[in-house]
Amino acid sequence: MSVRQSLLAILDQGPCYGYQLRSEFDRRTGSTWPLNVGQIYNTLDRLERDGLVEKGQTDAQGHVFWQITDAGSAEVRDWLAAPVERAAGTRDELAIKLAVAATLPGVAVSDVIDAQRVATQERLDRLRRESPAEPIHPADLSNALIVDALLFAAEGELRWLESAAERVARHPDAALALALSIDTPKRGRPVKVPSPA
Repeated sequence: MSVRQSLLAILDQGPCYGYQLRSEFDRRTGSTWPLNVGQIYNTLDRLERDGLVEKGQTDAQGHVFWQITDAGSAEVRDWLAAPVERAAGTRDELAIKLAVAATLPGVAVSDVIDAQRVATQERLDRLRRESPAEPIHPADLSNALIVDALLFAAEGELRWLESAAERVARHPDAALALALSIDTPKRGRPVKVPSPA
């Protein structure tokens, strides 16, 4: 999630102060990823350093309003026009947990999968209960989009867990149970061997 670009997009609608930005972010994302005010101000400081926002007027209560610059508006347009690149090397805690569990002696990987399946199904059921009806208000629409994304992710996780359970069941004796290696890990970079001329 890009807090930086999200805050810029909100500021592109008009000047805001820190707490107002936090409130607008929560309102537009259904409070799914709450931000603390310190994170907001740290991000604003970096955006100011990068020339994307600037401090504007201060109101009677002492709120400093931040406003977007032309460069900031251009970054918002670029962000909205560009697809989100999903990093291939993103660490997935659950995948790592199952991969490691499959290599440990005495661990029933199927039990680890079953426990996760129960938790994921409970999360999916909760999301389905919380899923808004057909949205009629912009805030309802933004919340529905986020809940839908979470629903699809949970459904995908359940499908993957089912596939993992089937794979484990097909190979009951393949539990790797890797013992610790007695080889000393090599430190540093390998020596480059000159290529023959």
